[in-house]
Amino acid sequence: MEDKAICVSRVHKVDGDSSLKAFVDITLAGIVIKGLRVVNGKNGLFLGMPRHQGKDGKWYPTVYPLTKDIQQELSDLVLQAYQGE
Repeated sequence: MEDKAICVSRVHKVDGDSSLKAFVDITLAGIVIKGLRVVNGKNGLFLGMPRHQGKDGKWYPTVYPLTKDIQQELSDLVLQAYQGE
């Protein structure tokens, strides 16, 4: 395996007609982040970040990129891994 700062460690594709297409885990500096999602939206595939549901029923992010560049890098990496499997 190449020594990358960020790598996809697991892609679990979801069967069916749902807009959710896969759950993805990434490894970042020796830490595994679970729960990223590949979602098919009205404009095509996109990366959904991990989130949890609060007591108020709303969904809140648990992990999120601080810049658009990091978001784009993660999205490109995850979608490439998803499409390559």
